[in-house]
Amino acid sequence: MRKFNFCAGPAALPESVLLQAQQELLDWRGLGCSVMEISHRSPEFVEVAERAEQDLRDLLAIPDNYKVLFLHGGATAQFSAVPWNLFGAVGSREARVADYIHTGQWADKAIREAQRYGQVNVVASSEDRNFTYAPDPDSWQQSVDAAYFHYTPNETIGGVEFDYIPEVSCPLVADMSSNILSQPLPVEKFGVIYAGAQKNIGPSGIAVAIVRGDLLDRALPEIPRSLSWKVAADADSMDNTPPTFAWYLSGLVFQWLKAQGGVEAMAEQSRRKSALLYDYLDRSDFFSSPVAKGSRSRMNVPFVLADARLDKRFLQEAEAAGLLNLKGHRSVGGMRASLYNAVPLAAVEALVAFMADFEQRCA
Repeated sequence: MRKFNFCAGPAALPESVLLQAQQELLDWRGLGCSVMEISHRSPEFVEVAERAEQDLRDLLAIPDNYKVLFLHGGATAQFSAVPWNLFGAVGSREARVADYIHTGQWADKAIREAQRYGQVNVVASSEDRNFTYAPDPDSWQQSVDAAYFHYTPNETIGGVEFDYIPEVSCPLVADMSSNILSQPLPVEKFGVIYAGAQKNIGPSGIAVAIVRGDLLDRALPEIPRSLSWKVAADADSMDNTPPTFAWYLSGLVFQWLKAQGGVEAMAEQSRRKSALLYDYLDRSDFFSSPVAKGSRSRMNVPFVLADARLDKRFLQEAEAAGLLNLKGHRSVGGMRASLYNAVPLAAVEALVAFMADFEQRCA
């Protein structure tokens, strides 16, 4: 029996998508074999790839001057790809300086990787309050010659989400792994958007990058071929064999999103789901949220019990009640409920009801 899955990633997928994949697994489109068993260059799979790209373009209203890439390596590979692709020549000079905002572990990983290839200026950090808020732009110390400005709009581990888009003079780069497709997005404000798939797009094993066309010629000359956005763009993301099954499933998720009403509908759903849980946390004396109210994530909701000795019991009883994967990240402890697009409102209702009952019994 299906249970409610609050995993931070790989995360819940829409049940109808899983059922369709199950039905098509052995005989896809009457070919007598699986979509995993056909050439990525066959007309049948090229059609899958082209529809997936077009559906994503439709969902996010991606302008024509942006390339949509489906890539190996997840978002972590893009921590390297971003500096490799943007630290090259800009006009007559090489710009190996980049601005980064440090808001938690994923931002930290991106910063550490960029430091391998150039100079990183950390314009602001929320480490002073244990990464529980998004820094105010008034505090930033930006570079005058940055090749790009990078930030993580939603920190999956800490549950911090920016409620604004930075206004900067250089290309804005965003790791949207955990909040892409959860609301409308003005893509034209960004130079690059990238996202690992395993939260709101599809299964693990593939990443999406949305790159403004004029940035494809800024790569360092020694860039590894497998990380080059231009190589990927010129080959329609098929310079080598792509993760075809993950691409196919991602395309099914895009179709599901369209059928639900698109990102506008997802934004309303995420507002309702997160508000329901946060409202309960704010009323409770037994559970609490460590994140500043103005920076609370709609996607990832960390919370703690007043008595940490009850953590293990809470998790055991929650799992017995069909509420899975609520344990917080090992680096911060506590609990975390991830409310991605495929997590229904009913799941949050069930979670809040369980929490209220647990509080009544254990407080």
